[in-house]
Amino acid sequence: MPTVRSIWNGAISFGLVSIPIKLVNATESHSVSFRQIHTEDGGRIRYRKVCELEDREVATAEIGKGYEEADGTIVPITDDDLAHLPLPTARTIEIVAFVPADRIDPLQMDTAYYLAAAGVPAAKPYTLLREALKRSKRVAVAKYALRGRERLGMLRVVGDAIAMHGLLWPDEVRVPEGIAPDTEVTIRKEELDLADVLMDTLGEVDLDDLHDEYREALEELIAVKSSGEPPSETPAPPSSAKVLDLMAALEKSVNAAKASRGEEAEAQVKRLPPRKKAAAKKTPTKKSTPAKKATPRKRTA
Repeated sequence: MPTVRSIWNGAISFGLVSIPIKLVNATESHSVSFRQIHTEDGGRIRYRKVCELEDREVATAEIGKGYEEADGTIVPITDDDLAHLPLPTARTIEIVAFVPADRIDPLQMDTAYYLAAAGVPAAKPYTLLREALKRSKRVAVAKYALRGRERLGMLRVVGDAIAMHGLLWPDEVRVPEGIAPDTEVTIRKEELDLADVLMDTLGEVDLDDLHDEYREALEELIAVKSSGEPPSETPAPPSSAKVLDLMAALEKSVNAAKASRGEEAEAQVKRLPPRKKAAAKKTPTKKSTPAKKATPRKRTA
């Protein structure tokens, strides 16, 4: 493994087995960062840390931690106070259970790390845990402490390494109340069928083929402005018309996806016949029969 700076050293506690490890960031950000500047002269805008009681700037060495209570009182908390907290996970990733991977809600997943074996003695127990996770097709749920708080983690195998995803505690994930539409909607079978056709047409994608087009355009803009040239004008994005016919929009989407793949076949969708308006029922009226003429009676003598 190439030399990468570890952010935490400790051990995995696997029953009575202890595996010395180093925690390494598994991801890195490639986003373009900006500085705040004074627009008039381009000068950097900097923030200074000032003590509000003495009204003076203080050095980093003079800054500590404090907890603010409801009434505004600050309770100082020192690094020594935190170091003596009775946490068994202070320097240990303590495995508490092994569960199927689908038991972990993706909403809980947070920062990802690699766990590197620390030294030759750690190689065998590290490999044992890795192979046990592979064979069981499960992930390990663990507790660990990092940056002043106890956290939840999930250990899984990635290639020949063990990775750990930080997890949010279950009570930190919000319940999706009031998110789904509260309007009653009826989805027709034909619409679902066409949505299936669209999904099949779009197919799968190799995630390695996807890239950040915005970042590339931003880097190009910075290079152009750095050379002193004016940036090229960006064409206006096509205006999106309001979709009134869902079936028509799905059909166009399928045909566009097929065209991008070089296919010419159009989506064939059977539309439902338009509903006929129910004719208002007429109350039958009684036909008036013409009155019979009275036959004159014959007089008897």
